[in-house]
Amino acid sequence: MVTLDALRRNLADHRSVVVAFSGGVDSGLLARVAHDTLGPERCLVVTAVSPSLAGDEHRECSRLAEEWGLNWMPVDTDEMERAAYLRNDGDRCYHCKSALLDAVGPLAVERAATVLLGVNVDDLGDHRPGQRAAAERGARFPLVEVGFTKAHIRDAARQLGLSIWDKPAAACLASRLPYGTEVSVTLLSQVDRVEAALHRLGFSALRVRHYGDTARIEVPLESLPDLLERRGAVVEAVKAGGYRYVTVDLEGLRSGNLNQALAGGAGVAGVAGGRR
Repeated sequence: MVTLDALRRNLADHRSVVVAFSGGVDSGLLARVAHDTLGPERCLVVTAVSPSLAGDEHRECSRLAEEWGLNWMPVDTDEMERAAYLRNDGDRCYHCKSALLDAVGPLAVERAATVLLGVNVDDLGDHRPGQRAAAERGARFPLVEVGFTKAHIRDAARQLGLSIWDKPAAACLASRLPYGTEVSVTLLSQVDRVEAALHRLGFSALRVRHYGDTARIEVPLESLPDLLERRGAVVEAVKAGGYRYVTVDLEGLRSGNLNQALAGGAGVAGVAGGRR
């Protein structure tokens, strides 16, 4: 049965853990339960910091860590120094996760700890080569191991009174660049500025996809009327961020929609099989 107690039992089997925390509900639930189960001496929570992490998300991680009393630290990662990552092909996430595991690996060795990631069962159906990189380096996915889907995670987080239980999913800023567009600090910063400006306008769930001098905005379908009603402020915010054209995706927000041409699950199957 998929329960918080099952997750606690899974985590209690570990001598020590290092939990990767991005500020979202998945890794947030894992970090909080691991902390509560093992205590701060046996549970170190880390946030990977690089230009691909939105500034708002970095601040949110710090705020939540303080609120929950986590043993937390930011860890710099070097994916921006890796040509394979900058190339931004279908395996970009593999190189990003490799950089994360390379950065936290020494911490895990020092503490005789296992690295844990907040992957859930629903993630296994998408093109996520980062999961393969993590599994190859010995990371574990407790939420998958006990059968947690996204719905289970939100329900559990709500039970625990976590403020982020209904937080919209957020991916790294590099996911806003179509495959083949080279990743750069300039482009990541541009997307970050525009998304932060739109967040301040009240659009909490959104993506700004970068297509040269054109920004393509994705919001949930139910938010489209509000987006259009506030068209003037939205256009002003996006153009102030450096885009010449502002477009809206009428299909709405779809997490991972740039993966559609790549989906097939070859890499993900390897992760699932590796856990079974």
